[in-house]
Amino acid sequence: MQTKWEGYYLDGKSSTRHRAVISLEGSGLNISTDNQLTLWWPYAETRQTQGFYSGEQIRLEKGEGNREAILIADPAFLTALHHVAPASTPHFYNPAHRLRRRDRTMLAAFAIVGIAVGLYVWGIPGLSTLLAARVPVAWEERLGHAMAERVAPNGKRCTGQALKQAINSILHTLTGALVDVPYTFQVIVVNDHIMNAFAAPGGYILVFRGLLERTRNPEELAGVLAHEIQHIVHKHATRALLQNASTKLLLAALTGEMSGAFGLEGANTLGALRYSRQHEEEADAEGMKLLIAANVNPSGMVNFLDGLRSEGLSTSGFMTYLSTHPSTDDRIQKLQWVKWPANFKPVKLLQDFDWSDVKETCRH
Repeated sequence: MQTKWEGYYLDGKSSTRHRAVISLEGSGLNISTDNQLTLWWPYAETRQTQGFYSGEQIRLEKGEGNREAILIADPAFLTALHHVAPASTPHFYNPAHRLRRRDRTMLAAFAIVGIAVGLYVWGIPGLSTLLAARVPVAWEERLGHAMAERVAPNGKRCTGQALKQAINSILHTLTGALVDVPYTFQVIVVNDHIMNAFAAPGGYILVFRGLLERTRNPEELAGVLAHEIQHIVHKHATRALLQNASTKLLLAALTGEMSGAFGLEGANTLGALRYSRQHEEEADAEGMKLLIAANVNPSGMVNFLDGLRSEGLSTSGFMTYLSTHPSTDDRIQKLQWVKWPANFKPVKLLQDFDWSDVKETCRH
């Protein structure tokens, strides 16, 4: 085992490096420099400040204030140090630990790959439901806000005062019938001819101008909003994002780091999703219950879907909303079978507004 090593000595008073030979002994280091100095460094008084990582020069120091130092380039020095004086040098880094750490890292990597494959094949759908139930509302709100900023920056939003008042009135009527819901809902109207609407996590609902203009009365828009509200309440969007998102988005979920890039990825992911039949039926059924609880005529939901389906048969570009909500015929049929309470007397929405004028304000 090699016990003599070449290096440099620094006296702590100047930047001059002196060539030195460092000899390993049982209780300390014997240092001989090229300027005829002979030094004795007991291991107990010597500490390591560099050389913990592969390729990094080893630096040992002694004293306080203007500390003396020795520099050794050969990483084998530490291995020899532990071999010569194992009982006296536990506070110095042992390169053998690096090999064990590498082995553990490789084992962990293989385990992660195996777990990832298992999750992808068997566990992700169930896990996404489990995780969604435990995702903090604040995280959902940050993701929803980032997505809304990407899809509908301020320059693309319809901000007419009459439109805002009308939609907020409808939203207030619907959300007033909700019980123990932690979200603050916000409807953003996007100035785009696309015929679409979707719910983002955290209470954000985006309605595109193309869809708004196809509604014939406030009750039809209320039907759309009730459906999207239930997607948020039941965390359908959050579940879908957790199930389909990339590793970056999942890490963002764990760390709470919601940047614009994650908002873009979340928006793209959500825009490409198609909810399961179960989620659509749940949003429809619970949306109808919400309309009834809010004393809003639930026929608006059925009439809107039926009108779009009929119009879309001959008009291209109007089916975006229905294309992201599959099994339209079946959904309409099931909605038509919903029974209303015998004494149900819906209140007409926005009696002081002309709906034709309200929904056209986004063009101006």
